[in-house]
Amino acid sequence: MSTNDFRDLVAFKDLEDGQITSFSIDGTSVVLVKDGDAVHAFGGKCPHKEAPMEQGAFCRTEKGSVLVCPWHKAVFDAVDGSLIEPLALEPLPHYPVEIVDGRVLVGTDPMKRDSPEPRQENETVLILGAGAAGVMAAVTLRQEGFAGKITIVTEEKYRPYDRTALSKTVLLSEPEKAHAPSLRSESFYGQNRISVKHATILVFDPATKTAELSDGSALTADHVLIATGSRSQSLDIPGAGLKRVFTLHREKDAEEIARVIDPDQAVTIIGGGFIGLEVASCLRQRGVGVTVIADTDVPMEKHFGREIGTRLRQLHEENGVAFVSDVKVTRIYGDKKAEGVELEDGMKLPASFILAGVGVMPATEYVQGLERDEDGAIVVDHLMRAAPGVYAAGDASAILHDGKPRRIEHWRHAQIQGRIAALTMMGHETTHLPTPWFWTQQFGKKIELLGWGEGFDNVSLEGDIKGFSFLATYLKDGKPVALAGAGHAYDMARAAVDFDGFVQEKV
Repeated sequence: MSTNDFRDLVAFKDLEDGQITSFSIDGTSVVLVKDGDAVHAFGGKCPHKEAPMEQGAFCRTEKGSVLVCPWHKAVFDAVDGSLIEPLALEPLPHYPVEIVDGRVLVGTDPMKRDSPEPRQENETVLILGAGAAGVMAAVTLRQEGFAGKITIVTEEKYRPYDRTALSKTVLLSEPEKAHAPSLRSESFYGQNRISVKHATILVFDPATKTAELSDGSALTADHVLIATGSRSQSLDIPGAGLKRVFTLHREKDAEEIARVIDPDQAVTIIGGGFIGLEVASCLRQRGVGVTVIADTDVPMEKHFGREIGTRLRQLHEENGVAFVSDVKVTRIYGDKKAEGVELEDGMKLPASFILAGVGVMPATEYVQGLERDEDGAIVVDHLMRAAPGVYAAGDASAILHDGKPRRIEHWRHAQIQGRIAALTMMGHETTHLPTPWFWTQQFGKKIELLGWGEGFDNVSLEGDIKGFSFLATYLKDGKPVALAGAGHAYDMARAAVDFDGFVQEKV
């Protein structure tokens, strides 16, 4: 083959087996991966957020070799770049490679991918909810060749967006820019024949697979995915219904909060979990005074342990966040709108607005007759099946793990569940459900966590907690059950695809 459109990048012998090496072709970032006697070339940026793939991990698994994004753990086939697991919604660009006289030559243009044969033209899919799970299911169906009708129903006025940005980045913006990035462009849905209907779901009957909507219409389909996510829990104290008492779960919440942010005033956040701390970080970076009222003196201790939780609190205090953890809020006071909170010791803390970050509950009240967990989530099996032709994924679902239903309220896991549901609809059974992964970003520091939310009785720490460069292994009865890391993107990427193998090496 002619090498006119190829570039000579490196000697074959200079590539290390199993390593990801970065190069540039005419200003375009590419990475090479040597896997035994073969070399594969891919786009150097993850399609999701353009993370540098050379900082990720190459892993050999039972099903073949994969590449893992360092930032958000998207997993790609290390031979052709096809998408295996999100957060990405597209495959990695795959470039042709030739090895000539011991030199590695790479083509300047990525190879075209074969489109799958259209199938199931006469079948229909109804997706209830347009969050991580719902959109991933729709994307997967089309990528795999599903040719039938797909309808997504959402009660929000926006096209599907990245909900994780609401607490991590959106509130850093001025009000006119306080919008989460869309998961897909408006044109994507038309080009892929995905109908998006804006309405509230009033009732869903699994027996008939029929959803009744607020506009008076009723929709039914051969396959129905329940992916309506969750709703923020409300405060159960006097004054909780006043204006300027907010929760943050949807884009309209972020818009309302952005409009009242005033750097000259103070805000009270009730709850020291992910949402509370991430919003505290955003508001302090906007210059707003912030007080966090939490039920424990060590925030997120249940997730990260005492040492890391203490360091998180120190990080916030170093940036001017005040904590109250020895008393509870008894009421929110104000005339028509919130003016502050009163504590059980009688102290009053004035505030320009109140944010309640006290957890979420599954948004499944409209669903009839399916098995639920104690919080109301739809119980599903490993293929996301809740009933014949009915599936559930994301915050609305509880998946059986070690014989118990587990509700995993994380973006990546919701996407993975949505993808599995779509593959199941198409007859592609898969038993692989990876260890749940999520991350938090606070004052520029990122902490990642892998685990099913099991309790732990010991933490093995290595590295520098103060400098946010550490790896923590959580153990229960001597068995590793979770892993947390900061500044260890490569290790966390490896563990994301082979948790058991990685922790066995560490212990």
